Parts: sequence; C-alpha cells; structure tokens
Amino acid sequence: MSTHVELRPGAYADSVTLLQVSRAVQDLPGVTAAQVAMATPLNLDVLVQMGFEVPAEAGPNDMVVALRLDDDDRLDAALAGVTAALADANRRDEGSSEVAPPRTTGAALRRAPDAVALVSVPGASALVEAMDAVEAGHDVMVFSDNVPVEQEVALKRAARSRGVLVMGPDCGTAVVGGLGLGFANVVAPGPVGLVAASGTGAQQLLALLDHAGVGVSSALGVGGRDLSAEVGGLSTREALRRLDDDPAVELVVLVSKPPAPEVAAEVEAYAASLTTPVEPALLGPGQPDLTAAAEAVLRRLGHEVPAWPVAGSVHGAAAGERLVGLFVGGTLASEARQVATALLGDGGGHTFTDFGDDEYTTGRAHPMIDPTLRLEHLARAAADPATGVLLLDVVLGHGAEPDPASRLAPALAEVEQPVVVAVVGTAADPQDRDRQVRALVEAGAEVHLSNAGATRRAVEILKGARP
Repeated sequence: MSTHVELRPGAYADSVTLLQVSRAVQDLPGVTAAQVAMATPLNLDVLVQMGFEVPAEAGPNDMVVALRLDDDDRLDAALAGVTAALADANRRDEGSSEVAPPRTTGAALRRAPDAVALVSVPGASALVEAMDAVEAGHDVMVFSDNVPVEQEVALKRAARSRGVLVMGPDCGTAVVGGLGLGFANVVAPGPVGLVAASGTGAQQLLALLDHAGVGVSSALGVGGRDLSAEVGGLSTREALRRLDDDPAVELVVLVSKPPAPEVAAEVEAYAASLTTPVEPALLGPGQPDLTAAAEAVLRRLGHEVPAWPVAGSVHGAAAGERLVGLFVGGTLASEARQVATALLGDGGGHTFTDFGDDEYTTGRAHPMIDPTLRLEHLARAAADPATGVLLLDVVLGHGAEPDPASRLAPALAEVEQPVVVAVVGTAADPQDRDRQVRALVEAGAEVHLSNAGATRRAVEILKGARP
C-alpha cells in the first residue's frame, strides 16, 4: 500500500467536475482511494482525515491530487487516469456550437426572452450575474450559496421594484412551469403550490404529498434566509402573490426553517389577505413538523391521510447515550432537532449536523452531490462509544447523487449502532427510491419516508437503552 500527493499550482476545475474525476480515478485498477480537489481549508481537512500528508504550502489556488494505491507500480497509470478524466471533463464543458456563446447573463436572456435565469457560480460572483438578470426583467434562481446577506437584500429590493422574483440565494429546489430545477423531485402536477424558504423542507412535502396521491403545480424556493429579520420576506410575498394569481393552485403551503417571529407575523397577515388559502408550515419550537403539515394539507383538500411507509428494522440496541444526526438537508436537520429536543429535552450531547451549511460547502460540492465529508463523520461517530443511535437523511431528486446507497449502504453495514434513515424522494425520482430503500435496509438500517417519523423512532430506540 502506498500514497501519492501532489499539488498542481494554478490548475482549476469546479467542485462537481473534480468529484466526477475523483470517482473515475477511484474505479481504476489498484486505486483504493482518490481525491482530486481544490486545496481549500475544508478539502485539506478531509484529506488529512483520510490519512494523506498534504504539503504545507498547499493553498486554495492549487489543485491537489491524492491517491492511495495497492502497489507502487500502479502510480503512472493512476496519474494518467487523472489527466485523462480532467481532459474529458474539459471537452464536455467546451461542447460545440457554430454560434459564439453569450458573454453575460443579460446577453443570454436576450436570446431567450421568456427564460428564467439559473445562477450557479461561487457566492462571491453571484450578485453580478443575478442582478444582470433582474435588470433585464427576468426571474432568477440563485443556486449559489455563501452570498452575503446584504447582497441578497439589495438583489431582492431591485427585483421588487421590477416585479420579478428572486429564488435564493442557496435555493436548491424549485418547480416552475412544471419543470423541476435544482434538486427537485419528480411529481405529478396538482392543486398545491409551495412557497419554500427551505429546499429540503419543500422536498419532504413533495415526497409526502406524492405518496398520498396529491400533485404540486409549482414550488417557488425563496432561499433559507428570506424570512429572516434582515431580508424580511421580500421574495416570499412575491411568490405568494404569483401563486394566488395561478388558477391551477387551490391551496398554497408556506414552508420555512424557523423564521424571525415578526417577519412570520407580517407574512401570515399578507397571506390572509389573498384569495387562495395558505397553509403555514413554519418550523420552530411548539410548531407542527413537516409531516403534520402535510397531513393538514391532505385534510384541507379532503384526502385521506395514509400510513407513512417504514421499511426494515434496526439491528441491536443503543449502548451509548447520544443521538447523532448527520444530515445533507438543513431543514431536515432543523426539524430533527426540534422533534428530538421536545422528546429528550436540552442537553445530553445530542448533535444534528447539516453538511449543506455554508461552512461545509465552501470550495466543494453540496453533500447531496458529494457524500465524502458526511461519510468521514459517520465513521468517526460510529467509532465513538458515546454514540447510541445514528440518524441520517438521503435526499433524492434531479441533480442529486445518482446512487447514494452505493456508498452509504456499505458504510452503514460496518456500523454497530442502530441506524435510522429518512429517504426523502418519490417513486419516479431518477435514483429509483425503492431500490435505494432496499439497499439501505439490507445494510441494517430502518428507513422512513417521514423525517419526523424517523426522528421519533430514533428517540424511541435511544430511550430503550436508558434505565
């Protein structure tokens, strides 16, 4: 067994491209681990945790290639594989066209006057591109995270003055005109419209409503900070107004991470003035969870509330005293913390980590695309004797990891603690939800469609270990 680490100063590729390169190289004969990434502090930390020695001079403008091989003789072939994978990615990016590509967002929109702009660039550059779209009079979805809040406010104020909608920043999911954007799930059209200051919160509702046979016509993400005191619900009001004007929408659901109380009150007062009824699903202490909100929607529409599916059962009993939640969805992490705290109280060392938070995504792909960081933390949590139960989410949909169970299931099979997983997705999602569930069950996990239900089950298992 040998390792090889090298820096390539000045080389650059985006995090998703480097994730694809890493996977291609790891599939080569004799390569037991491969990580090709920009040398950001977070990525360097991951490499150290993987056992690689990184040169001290490594910096964010360097590309780092780290390989673990079962034989020194494999190195030349592995490095050739890195070069080939990078060249292949560059060829795909270049594409071919007889028409020169537009150089600005505004120029691109002049070619497609009815288009919605989708901005997915590093957060420091997002304002310029998004403002270009707004000033051209177009709606814009800002997938980028790490956008300063003062820039978000400036962007949304400009949008309000022009009557356009800003979805985001950090808007991971939307359904516009029947087209899913970002990490959207595959759902049938129907009478419900969503306004979501929460990406995975919207996905949980999409999954639950789909299981109950209720479709969604539109899901307008507004960014997780839109109902904060700083932003004041600027995009939420515009999104509510639009769905109120949509004759296909019979009921609007407003979903959010815990909002600022004064902003929530103002938005709810605005919602009450609309013709279309609005069902709030605002997380926070004392508020219903997302599954309860979905059930309220079904009752308002006259639908029966189904039993939410559960597959498999945990192996063994909890020996440690801590509940450890490892999440790729920020709202799912918030909801799990809310549900667990109500049942277990504060304290106890229980943790609920959101690997999609800005601190974990600077310089690397979102954990719904690249699970490396969560898998590292999973191994550490499983090795900690204080860990009693592990609680995870798997979020499916367009743009997400194509086969999340292929890496998560083998890792869970090595875990001795009971594991409960919430799989958030629909039967029509490209990952084949039922196949994902089967793989996780075979690895020893108990799998729920409801994140709140999974959390309650994890708490029940943990309490069973207490005297």
